[in-house]
Amino acid sequence: MNETIVCVVGNVATQPAYRELAAGPSARFRLAVTARYWDREKNAWADGHTNFFTVWANRQLAVNVAACVEVGQPVVVQGRLKVRTEQREGQQQWTSADIDAVAIGHDLSRGTALFHRAAKPEAPPTANRPEPNWETPRPAGPEQGGEAQRMRDEVAVT
Repeated sequence: MNETIVCVVGNVATQPAYRELAAGPSARFRLAVTARYWDREKNAWADGHTNFFTVWANRQLAVNVAACVEVGQPVVVQGRLKVRTEQREGQQQWTSADIDAVAIGHDLSRGTALFHRAAKPEAPPTANRPEPNWETPRPAGPEQGGEAQRMRDEVAVT
């Protein structure tokens, strides 16, 4: 509930690695995000520090990432930020910033893309069942001995 949701714009730094796991498909890639600023001395834009994130995609998002995301492409990633700090076998401590992606798309401010909707798996056909008869039966007429109809007829005659 109290998760940090981020939206990050950057370039794909590594080829997406796709895996079929017991829990479903998974893909990951590194995202480079470089700050840009206006350098007054040079009177031009300059690159600042570059942050790297490991982006994780699961299920259908992983399948779609593997199919259409490539190194160098500009993308927009939205998801949950997770920062981990670990120490490996006597080595110094290292920190990793991961994004558990909810949505990933190409940055259309820097190029064009063509969208193709992912095909949904077909549902197994269901057996045809007869439609129920929803019609309301008509009241019995005078020829069928309906008492209500006979009373209406008598009132109309008098």
